[in-house]
Amino acid sequence: MSGVRVVFWKELADYFGSRRSLILFIIICITGSSITYISAQTMGQNFAKIPVDFIFLKLFTSSAGALPSFIFFISFFGPLIGIILGFDAINSEHARGTMSLVLSQPIFRDSLINGKFLAGLSTVAIMLISIILVISGLGLSMLGIVPNLAEISRMGVFFIASVIYIGFWLSLGILFSILFRRTASSALASITVWIFFTFFIYMVAGVIADQLVPITHTTTLETITKNEHLKNMIMRISPATLFEEIAGAVLNPSVRFFGVVSSTQIKGLIPNPLPLGQSLMVIWPQFVGLIALMLICFAISYTVFMRQEIRAI
Repeated sequence: MSGVRVVFWKELADYFGSRRSLILFIIICITGSSITYISAQTMGQNFAKIPVDFIFLKLFTSSAGALPSFIFFISFFGPLIGIILGFDAINSEHARGTMSLVLSQPIFRDSLINGKFLAGLSTVAIMLISIILVISGLGLSMLGIVPNLAEISRMGVFFIASVIYIGFWLSLGILFSILFRRTASSALASITVWIFFTFFIYMVAGVIADQLVPITHTTTLETITKNEHLKNMIMRISPATLFEEIAGAVLNPSVRFFGVVSSTQIKGLIPNPLPLGQSLMVIWPQFVGLIALMLICFAISYTVFMRQEIRAI
């Protein structure tokens, strides 16, 4: 445990002391603050037309003109944060020739990789909580509305989901940094996976769904529903899809279903916001799936690293 602590504090100091992390943090703060400022300004101009329930959460879900919502920003750029923090976590040690030197100290292999992962995850958590506090303070000063306990709880769940989501990409970057000795190769492989899960998964899901459940001009509504359900199921192998559904349901309490909804499902429902407990029940499968993806990816990284041959240079 002492070895993990030593590696953790050393890596945490390296993350916050590097220019790369500083530039990344500045970009996140500027972009997030800009989105919130314009959203709050727009909400202030149309304050009388906006429902008062959970109005503070709209700072995270509302888009502002050409700028996307904060949820979309985290969904799209969050993976890049995790990849940047993890793509050279191990192979940079090999490149500098310090891996065998570090392991010659009273530090075990598992302490090294565990400390690096926990330091990266802590860096992500500190970045996210900082920008959420900046957004909350900016929205508080512009709207003059104090978030209630329910809104703070939902922001807390959103924060945890965001850390887990970016943590998956961090563990993926660490995995490729173990598999590839060159940092350029690990970065390229990580970005390729990100591009596939962000862009191409929609096309792949559409093609597979159309092949298994084809739609023609005579197709019934039941067949169209099956096609959409199959497409949504395939898209849920993407961490981005899981995170977007979690964030959408947590920050928008009126969300009860995902995908195509039949008339029997909405019949008799009262359009009132759900309590946090029921919103968690709606997103529980997505939440568990996101956690499983992060843990499985890190477990593979751990196993490969523990079996990898390390030679002194």
